[in-house]
Amino acid sequence: MLQIDFSNLFKVSGDHGLAEKELDRVFIRLPACLEQFKNRAQDFFRVIDDTAAVAEIKQFVRERRERYRDVVVLGIGGSALGASCLQQSLTPLYGHKARRPGPGLYILDNIDPVMMREILDVINLKRTLFIVVTKSGGTPETLAQYFYFQALVAKAGGRVGQQFVVVTDPQEGFLRRAAERDGIPTFPVPPRVGGRFSVLTAVGLLPGAFMGVNIDKLLRGARVMRDRFLSPDPRINDSFRLAAVQHLLAQKGKSINVLMPYAQKLIRFADWYRQLLSESIGKAVDERGETVHAGLTPVSALGVTDQHSQSQLYNEGPNDKLIMFLNVKNLGPRVNIPSPPSGESTLAFLRRTSFNELMDVECQGTQRSYTENDRPNLAITVDRLDEDHLGQLFILFQGATAFLGELTGVDAFNQPGVERAKQVTKEILLARQGAKKRT
Repeated sequence: MLQIDFSNLFKVSGDHGLAEKELDRVFIRLPACLEQFKNRAQDFFRVIDDTAAVAEIKQFVRERRERYRDVVVLGIGGSALGASCLQQSLTPLYGHKARRPGPGLYILDNIDPVMMREILDVINLKRTLFIVVTKSGGTPETLAQYFYFQALVAKAGGRVGQQFVVVTDPQEGFLRRAAERDGIPTFPVPPRVGGRFSVLTAVGLLPGAFMGVNIDKLLRGARVMRDRFLSPDPRINDSFRLAAVQHLLAQKGKSINVLMPYAQKLIRFADWYRQLLSESIGKAVDERGETVHAGLTPVSALGVTDQHSQSQLYNEGPNDKLIMFLNVKNLGPRVNIPSPPSGESTLAFLRRTSFNELMDVECQGTQRSYTENDRPNLAITVDRLDEDHLGQLFILFQGATAFLGELTGVDAFNQPGVERAKQVTKEILLARQGAKKRT
C-alpha cells in the first residue's frame, strides 16, 4: 500500500502553503491532461504488460546466471540509474555476494579511468558477463566502455559473443549493427520509451533479474499504480495530485524539490528521480515555441543523515523548496537500542526503544519542524520496501513527471540540451584528433 499525506501543506501559512481550493482548480484539468498525454504515444506505462519480453529475460538469466561469477552493467544516465536503484533497494546492503546465490553485479555509470582500472581488480574477465545499455546505440561514453572491455575480454581469451549482451534500439544505431555482426544477444528498448522512463523495460529488468529481483512482483506493483495513474478521478490519481502540488508551489517560487527518503536503501531511488525530474521538466522553450526556461531543481537527501547536513538550510534558509519525505512503515525486524546508564537522565529518551522507532520519530520531528517554520512538505509512505512497492513508486513518479510536463506546458519526453552537449563533445574530440595528426 502506498499513501501520500498532503496535510502539512495546508498547515503552512501564507503563500508558502496551499489551500484546498487551489488544488481543486488544478484537479479539473485532469481529464484534459490525460487525453493530451495519451496522444503523445508514450509507452512507459504500457510496457509493464509485455509478458513475452519478461519471459525472454527470465529465460536468458536462468540459462546464464550460474555460468558467470560477475555481471558488469555498462551504461550512463537512465541506462544505469534504474539498475543501481534496484540493486540498493532490493539486495543486501553489505556482502551481497555472500548472502545470495548468483553472480556479483557491478554498475559502471561513469567513464572515470579509475573505475575502468579498478574494476579489473575484482572481476575475472573470462567469467564476467557485460550488459551494455544504450537506447540510441550510439552513446559515446557507453561505446567507449564497450570497446574497452571487448578488447580486454578478447585479449584474455574470452568469448565476446557469449560474454556480452546488448540492450538498445530494436532496429537502429551502431550497437545494434555491431551486435548482429558479432552474434551478441540483444534485448530491445521500446522505441516509445525514453531512457529515463525505461527502468521497467530490459534496461532495468535484465540486471534486476541477475540480482535475484522478482521482476514479476516489480511489474505487478507497477500495474497497481498504473491503474491509479490512468484514473480521471483526482482522489484516486496519486500521480496527478503530486504533480498538481509541485506545479502550484513552483508558481509560488518553490523551484527546488527535495526528495528525502528515511530508508538507507532508497537513496539511489532519489538519484533516479533526480534525473527524471530535471531532464523532463527543465526546458528552454514550451510546446508553443515560447522561451520559458522552465524547470524544477531536484535535490536528494537522506534521513536521518542529512538532518545533520541539510536541515539547517531547509528550516531557516530561503523558503524556495518543497520537501517530499519518503517513508517505509516497516523497516524490518526490530533492532533494540540498549538502555543508557541509569544515572544519565539526559538520555532517558533512549530507554526501551529501538532503531526502528528512533528512525520513525526523527522523521516525524523533522516534518513538524519544517511545518512550524512554514516550509512546505508532504509525506509518501509505503508499507515495506519490496518489489511490489518499488514498482508502485516508479510509476508514481514517472506519472507525476508526465503530468507535470502537461501542467507546465513543456515536452517531458525530449532532452535537446543533452543532445547539444553530446554534439559539442564529438566536435572537440575530432578537432583534437586533427591537431594530433598535424604534430
